Amino acid sequence: MGEEIGAAVDRVAEGSGFSGAVRVDLEGTAVFARAYGSAVRGWQIPNTVDTRFNIASGTKGLTALTVLSLVEDGLVELSTPVRTLLGGDLPLIDDRVTVEHLLAHRSGIGDYLDEDAQEVDDYVMPVPVHRLDSTESYLAVLDGYPMVFPPGERFCYCNGGFVVLALCAERAAGKPFAQLLDERVSRPAGLTDTAFLRSDQLPGRTALGYLSGFDGQRTNLLHLPVCGSGDGGVYTTLADVTALWAAVFGGRIISPATLAEMVRPRSALPDGKSRYGLGLWLSGRRRPCCWKGAMRGCPSAACTPRARAAPGPSSRTPRKERGPWPERWKGWWAGDPRP
Repeated sequence: MGEEIGAAVDRVAEGSGFSGAVRVDLEGTAVFARAYGSAVRGWQIPNTVDTRFNIASGTKGLTALTVLSLVEDGLVELSTPVRTLLGGDLPLIDDRVTVEHLLAHRSGIGDYLDEDAQEVDDYVMPVPVHRLDSTESYLAVLDGYPMVFPPGERFCYCNGGFVVLALCAERAAGKPFAQLLDERVSRPAGLTDTAFLRSDQLPGRTALGYLSGFDGQRTNLLHLPVCGSGDGGVYTTLADVTALWAAVFGGRIISPATLAEMVRPRSALPDGKSRYGLGLWLSGRRRPCCWKGAMRGCPSAACTPRARAAPGPSSRTPRKERGPWPERWKGWWAGDPRP
């Protein structure tokens, strides 16, 4: 089985110039794990299966878990208006916007990082990126964006909404968001290589992010905040993501009842295939739920648990397995498919 998977992944990696790492688990055992390309291209340091990658918007799933754990502890509720935690900050956010609206991308708030309106190689931060080193510091870039539509009206993917969630989590719990994520997600799941890292102070065994142009040699250091927050910026490894899924579906981070609420669809996207819950993409029967992200040279990432592990409406398994990726496999890949 592992040889079959390896041959298929090798063909895709070679044809696309993929640089990153891939792992597939079958019934709790890794049947395939392989790395491709370079973590640091100038020094020709290769990626390994233990390389840490920035998972970009994959971070939103961890943010959702952190916030939902606060909900379970009674520090906030899904129905909590974020204005009660923001106070006078970000006055253009409608007073009716709730925690649930933000988690489901249905808040209608204006986005400081609108991926559809910007080119991937643009310098988009309105302040020097080294100043964005804490969640509170993001207030400088979140402010000034009017509402796009009334809260709850429709789905609209919003990076800024998840930074606002991180800010609200900090104020509700009285701790920095990175510490909350570590205490409420990483430690219960036994993750040893998952954390927010400063992009200008990366440790060994960590991949840099590269822009698509410039012969693939220019990093994204000046394009994104020096330290991430609720919308992106967590670094992790293949092994940690595997452990994370086991912890999520094993009830070690949030309860099964809360997880069922997390995977309950809040929106169906126009493509007719994708849905969204609370911080999770729900992609129908073949990929029950996943976290994914790709932004300005951050290695793309996607995670898919076993279908039978997911509760609620996303747990249905098709009668026939189609294509080279059976439903019983659990896989994760990370990297930049661009040369």
